[in-house]
Amino acid sequence: MSRIPRIVILGAGYGGIVTAIGLQKELNYNEADVTLVNKHDYHFITTHLHMPAAGTDNPENARIEISKLIDEFKIDFVKSTVVQIRPYDKKIILEDSTLSYDYLVIGLGGEPETFGIPGLKEYALNIRSINSVRLIREHIEYQFARFKQEPHRTDFLTFVVGGAGFTGIEFVGELADRIPELCREFDVDPALVHIYNVEAAPTALPGFDADLVEYAMQVLAKKGVTFKIATAIKEVTVDGVILSDGETIRSSTVVWTGGIRGNRMVEEAGFDTKRGRIVVDSTLRTKDFENVYVVGDCSIVLNEEGKPYPPTAQIATQQGEIAAYNLVAAIRNTPMKDFKFINRGIIASLGKGEAIGVVGTKKLKGFIAAMLKKVVEIRYLYKIGGIPLVIKKGRL
Repeated sequence: MSRIPRIVILGAGYGGIVTAIGLQKELNYNEADVTLVNKHDYHFITTHLHMPAAGTDNPENARIEISKLIDEFKIDFVKSTVVQIRPYDKKIILEDSTLSYDYLVIGLGGEPETFGIPGLKEYALNIRSINSVRLIREHIEYQFARFKQEPHRTDFLTFVVGGAGFTGIEFVGELADRIPELCREFDVDPALVHIYNVEAAPTALPGFDADLVEYAMQVLAKKGVTFKIATAIKEVTVDGVILSDGETIRSSTVVWTGGIRGNRMVEEAGFDTKRGRIVVDSTLRTKDFENVYVVGDCSIVLNEEGKPYPPTAQIATQQGEIAAYNLVAAIRNTPMKDFKFINRGIIASLGKGEAIGVVGTKKLKGFIAAMLKKVVEIRYLYKIGGIPLVIKKGRL
């Protein structure tokens, strides 16, 4: 290839931003033309969004300007929305322009999975972005204000969270911590506030041992969370939720955290997908296009048992590192690396000073687990932005 190869990265989530940073570290100037496309001019820490959603932290603490992370002499940043991916033409259609590429990295992130539940898309809120958590926080505060005007409407003070995975559990933990503050601010009796966590699966927090799950549920129950485990949300209405056991919970606030699917734009592009996600090969490339790499929620990586890994920030970050390495290898015609997920542990926060975790064979809970989660977040900040970013955002 005589001209400089063009690399386009779609999305500045965990996988996309780590890929971009990896390329700018490894590529020489003028070795490749790299463009990063994102609809916002910031990268955000998805694993931190449950806190500003509940109102226990400022949304600004979860966002980082992309310009602070990339070298403008090596990476061109384009703030725009992707409209269409044309892999056969090697083109990306944006809302205001068109990009051509030789190599493409798809890291557009996923979308909430509704599982066909009626009313979920129309009436439920989602923890998916900086803007969405701002809306949730303001919505929650507004319910307390509404209750002061209509004190018979206890549904204003009833909060239903669908899904007891990581996001759901971490959110109810923060929300339970925020409720006493809101009750003092609006002079509301805490006994009138109810938080329900509804989960269709037979257990909360899949992936954790039963004793840690029990500990987590006990901690949250003491904070005022009522669990509905092995109970599905059958329908979401303007008045609340209808559960699979026939119970109706009247609520003006339904927050859905029950899973994600891949990006529909990937399906529309003609890739071989499963629920909007592409099964990639060992080098993170698609089976049909060897110049297209997929990272994060849009990809499916199979473990040794042939089962897909859950889409997590930890996996997306490691994918970004390998995608960057393999892109450099492709340009230089050197051997690529196979992606092998290294599980460095899992930690779920339960609100202030509480968490559970598994690191290797060690089970952690309480304050120690909560501190380790802080360490993990700081480690990621150091990876993408070095010491200056750790100092600026170290309070995450």
